[in-house]
Amino acid sequence: METKFDIIVIGGGHAGCEAAAAAAKLGSRTLLISMNLETLAKMSCNPAMGGVAKGQIVREIDALGGLSGQVTDSATIQFRMLNTKKGPAMWSPRAQCDRFQFSANYRKRLEELEHLHFFQDMATTITKKKQFHIGTQMGYTFYSSSVVLTSGTFLNGSIHIGKDQYGGGRMSERPSIGITESLHRLGFSSARMKTGTPPRILSSTIDFSQTDIQHGDKNPKSFSFQRQKRLSVQRPCYITYTNNESHNVIRENLEKSAIFNGNIEGIGPRYCPSIEDKVNRFADKDRHQMFIEPEGWNTNEVYINGFSSSLPKETQQEALLKIPAFRKAQILRPGYAIEYDYFPPTQLKHNLETKLVEGLFFAGQINGTTGYEEAAAQGLMAGVNAHHKIRQSESLILGRDQAYIGVLIDDLITKGTDEPYRMFTSRAEYRLHLRQDNADERLMPVGYDLGLITQSAFQQMANDQSTVTKTIQYFSSHHIKPSEMQKIEPIDKLATPKHALSFSKLLSRPQVHIQDLFNVEREEFPFSNLDASILQKVETQIKYQGYLRREAETVDKFIQFKELNIPQNIDYKSFMSISTEGKQKLSDIQPKTFGEAQKISGVSQSDLSTLLIYLGR
Repeated sequence: METKFDIIVIGGGHAGCEAAAAAAKLGSRTLLISMNLETLAKMSCNPAMGGVAKGQIVREIDALGGLSGQVTDSATIQFRMLNTKKGPAMWSPRAQCDRFQFSANYRKRLEELEHLHFFQDMATTITKKKQFHIGTQMGYTFYSSSVVLTSGTFLNGSIHIGKDQYGGGRMSERPSIGITESLHRLGFSSARMKTGTPPRILSSTIDFSQTDIQHGDKNPKSFSFQRQKRLSVQRPCYITYTNNESHNVIRENLEKSAIFNGNIEGIGPRYCPSIEDKVNRFADKDRHQMFIEPEGWNTNEVYINGFSSSLPKETQQEALLKIPAFRKAQILRPGYAIEYDYFPPTQLKHNLETKLVEGLFFAGQINGTTGYEEAAAQGLMAGVNAHHKIRQSESLILGRDQAYIGVLIDDLITKGTDEPYRMFTSRAEYRLHLRQDNADERLMPVGYDLGLITQSAFQQMANDQSTVTKTIQYFSSHHIKPSEMQKIEPIDKLATPKHALSFSKLLSRPQVHIQDLFNVEREEFPFSNLDASILQKVETQIKYQGYLRREAETVDKFIQFKELNIPQNIDYKSFMSISTEGKQKLSDIQPKTFGEAQKISGVSQSDLSTLLIYLGR
């Protein structure tokens, strides 16, 4: 058996798979150690990828040459573009996936990589002399120049269902023992975090007539920028709600929940609370929304998004039976909470290498994040930088103005986190620029320079961008006469301009969209023949020009006023425009300067803008 490698990746979740793929594709002999090779890239919780801000991250991973976007497309059973009623900066792709296909397809792609090797065992020790020594439960020792640790929820993982407690990293899977202790001996500090998952239900026992159906988009798109076959058939999801009867059952049994009975010391995710936490915190609400999500094409198992719980399984069943759609519901697996070790990410450099041990990288939930997308992004960056480390090349570090991935890592390293970190658009000061539709032009040149993007994919992006540029130039230099404007329906309903206007000037109006211009297009430039994605980019760039300038000015103000003093008698809770989390964090920490406020995890860029207005700036 081979025991010496360039890079060893410990953990086969989303972070580990992206890290291993990146390192191997770049040419490093890489070993992926997983406790179970049958669960590589397993969707442990919800069977979906993307969502608000998370969808942008998956598209960025794809633009850099990662695998998550392509694998998602190969396993999608429903696609929706979220927030389309808002501006394009808020549009976020989300795909419901067949979680069995997702894992199988990911493994297939990994096994096709020439320089990637696999071994199934539990890594138990990490030591470093001239090289890293990785000891395993079965007594093997593997050696490498660099290590990427992506342990997920497995480090001393503990599962909680009511008063019952089991060791485990996932239901029916053992925890990882020994790594935390090894890292403590190396000088690292750790803490505990908590997350949870809802029950799974047999779909044939659900009364779907008591639910609202939620179809996918009529013209579904894909995550990967590399042209793929579009989704032709989709499975629907369904929406239902809790009610006062189910809330009463939960209230009467709160003391039996692991979250409330003291069995859990770790902090859970603020933006994905358990159902018992929601009922307790939002006592004025008489219902909470739940999404019934299929877990694949060929399974009757469904995921109840919005009903995460650590209540006893009997209480979960009783509460669900009070909901009309679930009167006869049969639980296949109860919901549970899981508590695990994480290592505060302020112990890392911006390349995700640890400050204490050279060549050791952390990625994923070990850094205090939550979500497949955040984990995969960190894994990709750690895999690239581990490869660069052993070749003494410059690290890849993305700026906050380049990518949501840059925002994610910068937040973790500079602010740290004491609760599971989730990405939101409000965390990014350049969110108008960091859109899901332009991730290719922002990051594909970076992926191409790295060697993770093929020549053909890069050339396609370059051709598309050239077409966008030419179209915008044409729109800026060519005009529409008032008589022609009568053909444009939105203009016809308003006052027609008396003078000719450029296509760009007309398109910058909120009521006018690029399809409205098809009736007046020119023979020398038939822009209606262009791909829909290119037309959307043209419209977005023209409409957003002024907003982008303002965004840049706001960011400049953030930099300019870092030393601005903040009065210590501010009642942050009285601010209507500051987020709930922002009010709490600002009230607790009471920053003395605007620069200190910028470093507080959970204080968004919109919160900071409100604070600047209050300070007269």
